[in-house]
Amino acid sequence: MDKADKKIRIFLDDDSIPFAEYTPPVKFQLDTTKMQDGDHTLTIVARSTDGREGIKKVDFVVRNGPEINVSGIKNNDVVDDKVNIVVNAYGSETREIFVVDGSENPNAIPNWLWVVMLGFIAWGAFYLISYLNAPN
Repeated sequence: MDKADKKIRIFLDDDSIPFAEYTPPVKFQLDTTKMQDGDHTLTIVARSTDGREGIKKVDFVVRNGPEINVSGIKNNDVVDDKVNIVVNAYGSETREIFVVDGSENPNAIPNWLWVVMLGFIAWGAFYLISYLNAPN
């Protein structure tokens, strides 16, 4: 085999036909805009001049569509009765005007923050009472 027999074949997901074949070294651009959102695998098969093949698999996630945020339920939650769920979807569309509505996810104030605030208020009340009752 000569140097021209060195090949790099690139497969996407479970396709048996490579979508690209190059002679090394190679630099290419993967256009994910034509791919469906979700998990994908890029399989790279390289053949050396002596006929040996090496395989490298790269897992990646495509997210071209809008970001979807769900509040109120998580994966594998055990729920009963009625569950309030908030769903928000926003994308990265380029616009001349920034629209605030839908840009942020409405989340409740975390419980630990309430505890810290109540602790701070209690400490302030204790300090104020101690200061007012102190002998002059």
